Parts: sequence; structure tokens; C-alpha cells
Amino acid sequence: MAASASQTREGGSPDRLKRGIGPVLLVFFILGDIVGAGIYALVGEVGAAVGGAIWTAFLAAFVLAIFTAASYAELVTKYPRAGGSATYVNNAFRNPLVSFMVAFAVMASGITSACTLTIAFSGDYLNQFINVPILVAAVIFMLVVGLVNFYGISESVRINVVLTSVEIFGLLLIVLIGVLVLFGGTGDPGRAFEFKEGSSVLPAILAGTVLAFYALIGFDDSVNVAEETQNPSRNYPRAIFLALFIAGIVYLLVTFTASMVVPTGQLAASSGPLLEVVERSPLGIPTKLFALIALLAVSNGALINMIMASRIVYGMSDQGVVPSAFSRVHRGRRTPWVAILFTVAIALVLLVTIGGNPDALDTLGSTTVVLLLLAFIMVNISVMVLRRDRVDHEHFRTPTIFPILGILVSASLLIYTAIDDISVFYLAALLLGIGLVLYVVNVLVKRSVDHEGPQARRLE
Repeated sequence: MAASASQTREGGSPDRLKRGIGPVLLVFFILGDIVGAGIYALVGEVGAAVGGAIWTAFLAAFVLAIFTAASYAELVTKYPRAGGSATYVNNAFRNPLVSFMVAFAVMASGITSACTLTIAFSGDYLNQFINVPILVAAVIFMLVVGLVNFYGISESVRINVVLTSVEIFGLLLIVLIGVLVLFGGTGDPGRAFEFKEGSSVLPAILAGTVLAFYALIGFDDSVNVAEETQNPSRNYPRAIFLALFIAGIVYLLVTFTASMVVPTGQLAASSGPLLEVVERSPLGIPTKLFALIALLAVSNGALINMIMASRIVYGMSDQGVVPSAFSRVHRGRRTPWVAILFTVAIALVLLVTIGGNPDALDTLGSTTVVLLLLAFIMVNISVMVLRRDRVDHEHFRTPTIFPILGILVSASLLIYTAIDDISVFYLAALLLGIGLVLYVVNVLVKRSVDHEGPQARRLE
């Protein structure tokens, strides 16, 4: 009993992941995943779809995100283990194939997102300071991200606190510029209430909401570090909703400012729309400073996505869905080193395959977002299925209407995406086919590798 108490005080048995994330670090982790590079790039695209009233799409996306976030809050407090969406689906359906496919879809979206951010880091932003071939810079950057992930979860989330603070500072700087422009009389507040010419209001908002919703995705990633969080049943609901609320308020202020300061057409035509705002600032802010902030925002997003992807692999191994080798925890660092190596290797292969071509990666990223929405539907269904499953500890319980609305919202976004670009679904089907092949290979490998049972774990 004494040994057990000691292990609890020190953060758990050495064969488990270290519980190094407290409530404040958890809020910053979730906020850093939500407020990533997306808001720095999506403002113009949403403006092209909606018109000057960009904030309306972000407000709608914020409300819609709350439904699925509430489902995650219930499930992560009920089953506080690594693995996230795939863990909940596995508990609900007890079907290894379904669990594997959900895990594959979410892991693929995380790795692809990290690779997209890596290319963004290695391109125009980095060229503001140094000229390096995109592929070389991307590979080096991904290796550094992998090393930080391996070094420790406490260190990773503390770095995340710094980078998230920089991201928020950059966005608040945009808001400050808006206030100064407004009082200086050079802005046009009325533009923030104009909708796209020739479009009805509701279709315009819906079109923008699809894009804006992607900028709010990130709360789902945080559940993959539940096993490394202190008192997750108490801390997660507060952290998820607080982070979403902060992100939502900042997004509304930023998008209102961008519309007021810069004409919508110029925002839509720019690959760095917030940089357009900075260039009109009466403060004379150097563009290199904002480029540096954007680089740090991109870095934070890549780190969090790779943490998420590796924890999904670890969680599924821990539950026997994939070979037990992936649940090995490093004795000194208390991190899932095999899962980290595996996900970094996949990312490097992807980066080398595309050769630094952002267009191919953007297409793949859009496809994996579709897969993530499919995962959201499965998670919301799992909430209702698992209501009959009782656990021996208190947990958050969301109103039943929320998972139902979460299903409807995710399905609506998928339908709208299909209408807008059906080719994305062809690529999604291709990815699912690859996942199915990997599942068959996984079954064969598990039969030959797992001699110690599905929960076997070795320390290195």
C-alpha cells in the first residue's frame, strides 16, 4: 500500500505515462491547439465566402463546436485514458475494425495537419529570416518536434504555454490595431456587417461556417493526453469550455477588426490576411515581427498534433487494438517512445514524398478533415451508447440533446463539403481503403508479436 501511495504522489507507476499536466497547463494545451495557424490564414478564405461579416461565420462555428466538445468532455471524464476518439468508439462498439479505422482517421488527420504546418513553417515565413530549401527545413523541423515530444509531456506543454501566449499576443495585437484604426477614423466598421454580394445571408454564413469550424477544431486533440493529466475527471470539462470560450472571443474580435481595417477583396486575395492588417497599423509594426509570431504559432500546432497522433497509437496499443510494442514507455522520460518514432517516421515519409509541395498536402489535409468529421459523428453516437455503462467515479454528463446536435452538425458539414467538392470524398475513400489494408496487416502482425497478452508493456 505504501508503494502505491508513493507512486501516486510521484505521478503514477513508472510503467505508465507521467501525469504532468495540471489544470492551467491543460487550458493552455487546448487553447494552443485551437488557436493555431488556422486563424492566421483562414480569415481571408472565410471573407471570400461570407463577405465582410466574417465574424458571423466564426460565431456560428463556435456554437456548433460546443456540441461535440460537450460529448468529448463527458467521455474523457468517464474514460480518462490515452487514445481519444478511438478509445470511446472501442468502448461503445467493441469492434476492433471500427476502432482501428477511427484511430487511423484521427491519427492521419493529426500527422497530415502537422506536415502541413511544417511546410508552412519552412516556406515564406522562414524565408523572412533565412533561405533554406523547403524540404530540408521541413525534415529538420519535424525531427526537432519529435525530440521535444519524446523529451517529456511536462516540457512539451510548458513550451506550448510559451508558444500559445505568443499566438494570443499576436491576435491581441491585431485587435489593438483595430481599436486604434477605429478611433483614428480610418476604418470602416460598416463593412463588418456586409455579406457577399449576390448571395443570401444564410447560405453565405453556412459557407463560411464550414471553413471557420476547421479553425476551432483542436479541442478533440486534448483528450489524447488524458492519461497524462492530473485529475482529468474534474479538470477536463472546465479546461475544454474555458479554452473554447477564450478562442471564440478572440476570433470574433480579430475577424471584426480584419473586416474593418482591410477591404474584404484584399483579405480574400491574400495568403497572409492578418499581415495585411499589420501593414495598415499606425504603430509601424515590422512585418518580420509578425512573421516570427506566425512561425511560433505554426510550431505550436505541429507539436500538439504530433503529441496527439503518438498518444492515439499508444492508447490503441494499450487496449490491444494494435501490437503491444507501441505501448512501450521510456523508463527515464515516461513517454511512449515507440509510438513517437512511428508517427514521426510516417510524417517524414509524407514530407519526402510530396517534396515540399504544399498543394498536394493541402488536398490531403482537406480529406483528413472529412475523416475527422466522420470521427466526430462516431464519438457523438458513442456518448449515447455508453450511457448504459456505469463507472465507479464521478464524471461530467452532457445534456442528451448535445450529442444529437453534434451528429447533425457534423453530417451537415460533410454534406456541404460534398456539394462543394466531391473529389475530397474520393480521396477519403482511398485513405479508408489504405486503413483497411493496414488493419489486415495489423491483425497478422499482432498474432506473431503479442506473446504476452494485449496489455503487455515493456520498459526501455
